[in-house]
Amino acid sequence: MTLRLHPADARRIAVRAQRLDDDRPADIVETLDALVVVNIDPTAAIAPSADHILWSRIGWPYQPADLARAVEVDRTVFEWSGYYRPMADLPLYRARMAASPASAQAREWLQLNAAFRDDVLARLAAEGALATGDIPDTSAVPWASTGWTDAKNVSRMLELLALRGEVAVSKRRGRERVWDLAERVFPDDSEVPASEAERILAERRLRALGIARASTTALPGEPADVGEIGVEVEVEGVAGRWRVDPEALDDAAAPGRVALLSPFDRLVFDRKRAREIFDFEYIVEMYKPAAQRRWGYFALPILVGDDLVGKLDARVDRKAGVLRVNAVHEDGAWDDDDRDAVHAEVRELAAWLGAEVVGLPER
Repeated sequence: MTLRLHPADARRIAVRAQRLDDDRPADIVETLDALVVVNIDPTAAIAPSADHILWSRIGWPYQPADLARAVEVDRTVFEWSGYYRPMADLPLYRARMAASPASAQAREWLQLNAAFRDDVLARLAAEGALATGDIPDTSAVPWASTGWTDAKNVSRMLELLALRGEVAVSKRRGRERVWDLAERVFPDDSEVPASEAERILAERRLRALGIARASTTALPGEPADVGEIGVEVEVEGVAGRWRVDPEALDDAAAPGRVALLSPFDRLVFDRKRAREIFDFEYIVEMYKPAAQRRWGYFALPILVGDDLVGKLDARVDRKAGVLRVNAVHEDGAWDDDDRDAVHAEVRELAAWLGAEVVGLPER
């Protein structure tokens, strides 16, 4: 008999799994171990996504320099395929690296540019870590694309070699990546066989999401489905079946809290899941013309307890030293306590950014 969950229980499981309750993780490694991946997006309307996601879990002790130290000095975190990941999980990705790239176009391009690949690896071996602009383009065949990667041969080669685990991001200078041979960045560890690695990663992904579909539409980046692991459940009022981390079913964790989430946060990144579990409609509108935006250029989803209740339309003006609030969009009816708690969290965000709040409406 399939277990049935009330939607409130499904939301509680998802929120606790993402470490968005009152029991905050102590540091970056603990957070990444729980979340498995943290998105890397440099859009800084508020803060780069990784910094925002980590702050929303750890709180005021977190500073961007902490992440830089974890990646560049302590080597407890590594960057791969658009996400920060705990270095302890590296053996689980070795099989994926060996099978990369998946694209036939990319594989053919690497074959046609074998000498270029050898040049890049030789230069890194001889000179050490280098930024993309420090590496000459000796490609025989340019990378063809209708997008922003067209003819960006050096960056494309480095990204493909990173996917394969031959080079790695050693550090960043602002938004610029600095590359080195992977053997100088990664520990000399063993590879977990592909089938076992994918099973373990699916288990970790379910633990991080709390509740997920066995299969679903592919999303950019990391998978959002988990296969036939965990416990099968139904959520009242939602079509289809879900998988739940069995440990989460008896979760007696700390109560929820208020959080202002990055648009790239895993709690909301799967927009369909957010609608089904939280009844929360949301998209990132920065690519829309201003006149067509409902919630704002880079609106932040607002979590109160176990409910997604609105969006904060705000941007930081670093030159002026202010966090400018354009609107607080309330989904449904808020009471005064909710409003006070959200406003307090906006002020906490501003303090972390080193800014003053401007435009926060009076209740």
